[in-house]
Amino acid sequence: MDARALAERICRTLREAGHQAYFVGGCVRDILLGREPADYDVATDATPDRVQQLFPRSLAVGAQFGVIVVSDDSGAGESAQVEVATFRSDIGYSDGRHPDRVVYATSPEEDVKRRDFTINALLLDPETKEVLDLVGGRDDLRAGIIRAIGRPEDRFREDKLRMVRAVRFAARFRYAIHSATFSAITKLAPEVHQVSAERLREELTKLLTEGAARRAFELLDETRLLPELLPEIARMKGVEQPPQFHPEGDVWTHTLLMLEGLPKPCSITLAWGVLLHDVGKPPTFTPPSGPGGRIRFDEHVEVGTRMAEEICRRFRFSNDDTEQITSLVANHLRFKDAPQMKPSTLKRFVRLDRFDEHLELHRLDCSSSHRNLENYEFVRRFLAETPPEQVRPPRLLSGDDLISLGLRPGPGFRAILEAVDEAQLNGRTSTREEALQLARQSAGI
Repeated sequence: MDARALAERICRTLREAGHQAYFVGGCVRDILLGREPADYDVATDATPDRVQQLFPRSLAVGAQFGVIVVSDDSGAGESAQVEVATFRSDIGYSDGRHPDRVVYATSPEEDVKRRDFTINALLLDPETKEVLDLVGGRDDLRAGIIRAIGRPEDRFREDKLRMVRAVRFAARFRYAIHSATFSAITKLAPEVHQVSAERLREELTKLLTEGAARRAFELLDETRLLPELLPEIARMKGVEQPPQFHPEGDVWTHTLLMLEGLPKPCSITLAWGVLLHDVGKPPTFTPPSGPGGRIRFDEHVEVGTRMAEEICRRFRFSNDDTEQITSLVANHLRFKDAPQMKPSTLKRFVRLDRFDEHLELHRLDCSSSHRNLENYEFVRRFLAETPPEQVRPPRLLSGDDLISLGLRPGPGFRAILEAVDEAQLNGRTSTREEALQLARQSAGI
C-alpha cells in the first residue's frame, strides 16, 4: 500500500469511528499544485490514545505533541507511514522550538493557527475532495506568496527554523515572501542560532539540493540570514577575481552561477562541495601589485579546505560526508594540471573516492567562469579510453612479500610498496617478478 492509500484508509477508519479526519499540510499544497507529495499527514480530533486504539500497530513517536505514526501493516513491499496529529493549540515556546504545553482542540480552526505558513495549513477531505481553507492559503498559492499565519514574529519566535523554511519554500516554488513575513525574518535573523546545528544542516541541505539553490542563497542574503548561518559565504560578496579567468565577476557571483547549475537530483556532498569550493578566497585575496600584476589567492585551496572542515564540524556532518566535502575543496584545482601529470599521478587522481563528483564540480567551475572545458574533456577521454584494470591494477606485492625477502616491518615498507605501485602505474613494472626485483633494489639487497 502506498502512502496516499494508507492516508485515505486512516481517514476512513477515523471517520467511521465518529471522528473528523483530513489530509493536512504539505501534501494538500502539493496536490493542489499538481505535484506528487513526498509524504502524507492526517489531522484529526481523535486523541493520541484513541488513534492508537484504532491502529494498534502505530508508534507514539511524538505522542506528547499529539503525533502518532501509523504504518502499513499489510506486510507487502516497503511499509508506508503516515503521521496522524491531533488538533491542538500550542502554548508557549520558551526553547524556540517545542511548545511548552499542548492543549488538544476539537476543531481544525484552532489547529491551523499554530502552523507555519498559509500554503501549508490547508486541509483536504480525501473522500469528497473538498478543501478546507481557514487562513487564505489557496489565494496565496494562486498569487505565489509565502505568508506566515497570523503575526509573523509570533510564528518565528515559536520555531526559528521557520525563517529558513520560508526561504526554502519561496525558492522551491519561485514564490515571493510576503512583506510582513520578510520584515519579521530580517528582524529575527540573529536568533536563528537558537536552532540546533543538525536541524540547520538539514534545512540548508534541502536548500542546496531541491533544484533552486541559487535563488535560495540569494534570499538568504536578502533576508540577512546568510551572514548568521554562513558568514564565510557572505564574505564572498565584492571579492574581485582576475577577469581573464573569471569574466563573470566576484567570488559570490561565481558561486551563485555554480549553484544554479547543480544537477537535480544532486548529492549532499557535491552540493556542499560546490558551495564551499572557493571559501578560502576572501581571506587570501591579494590585490594586483606593480605593472602587469593581477589579483591573487595564494594558498586559497589549503585555507579553504581547513575552513570547509570547520564548517562541516560546526553543522555536525558525518565523518564520511566531511571527508568527501573537504576532498572536493582540496582537489578542485588539480584538473588544470591533468594533461601534464605522469600516468601514475593521473591514475591516482581519478581514483579519488566518488571521482564523478570531482569531475562535475570541475565542469561547473569552468562553465561558470572562463568556459574552457579542455581539461574536463581530457580527463573524460582518459577515463573512457583507459581500461579499469590499468587505473586500479591489482597490487603486485604485499607486506608479506617483503617479509619473505628478509625485510623487517617498518617505515621503509610503505616507501618500497609505493615505489612498486608507482612503477606499475607508469607501466615500467607489470609482473610479480619485476616487482620483486624492484623491491630488492629499493631495499639495497
